Amino acid sequence: MSVSMQCTLAKEVTASGIGLHSGKNVEMKIMPAPVDTGIVFCRSDLAHKPSARVTPQVVEISPLCTKVLSGEVDISTVEHLMAAFYGAGVDNAIVEVSASELPVFDGSSAAFLMLIDSVGVQKQSKPKRVIKVMKEVIVEDGDKIAMLKPDDHFSLTLELDFKHPVIPHQKCKFDGRPSYFRKELARARTFAMQRDVEKMQSMGLALGGGLDNAIVVGDFSVLNAEGLRHKDEFIRHKALDCIGDLFMVGHPILGAFVGSYTGHAMNNKLLCALMADENNYRFVEIPDTNDIYSSDAF
Repeated sequence: MSVSMQCTLAKEVTASGIGLHSGKNVEMKIMPAPVDTGIVFCRSDLAHKPSARVTPQVVEISPLCTKVLSGEVDISTVEHLMAAFYGAGVDNAIVEVSASELPVFDGSSAAFLMLIDSVGVQKQSKPKRVIKVMKEVIVEDGDKIAMLKPDDHFSLTLELDFKHPVIPHQKCKFDGRPSYFRKELARARTFAMQRDVEKMQSMGLALGGGLDNAIVVGDFSVLNAEGLRHKDEFIRHKALDCIGDLFMVGHPILGAFVGSYTGHAMNNKLLCALMADENNYRFVEIPDTNDIYSSDAF
């Protein structure tokens, strides 16, 4: 049986949108890249166009987003694009951005997936490598827990509790296959409490945030006129974020992710713990199927 090959974009694609925090227009270009390049972010607005390859070590801890920080490269809110790369099967790409954040679009991964799909994905000449979890790895911070366990497929079990009447306590398990992500998770939007948005904007943050790119939660209702895209859209977006955060390791992961009240910082802490010990994982090549990262592929 042939193995799954690395993929990149068939050709470059460009887009522009509003930055979540600056409220200013951001230009973005996603370009094909050679095998084993990984995902590279580049600041096109700075001299010499400094760049940084995605690894867990270049993630700057932030409670609000996943930020790439390496030398002069400082780019926020990369997790929605990273999740889209996972969903599209893209291993290698160069992302040029004209500011210190990516466009927020509608607050989900849907627009990023649409951009990638508009140019297509090209198979390359070397096998795709997947990180297979061999030992349980767990990190904790108070009641926050993030864990990866050995399994024959990728899944996510998440629990959240904001102690808010509009966002009930939830615990759900999600299929981690790219096909499921595209169908069930990619359109789930980021969300924020109205009181938090107002506070952030008074501090000069979230200036681009609004009802067109986030779910805004009032004291007793969702303020978006169209309501929710899924009745459990909040936890679905948390799953989307986790997928984007985990893909910061540069490879798909084969294992079961379990998170209770986890966020970007905990997800990155877990990745660093996973990669700190070579006994925790091994690289595997996988069969070329239409729906990889499932037990059917082994």
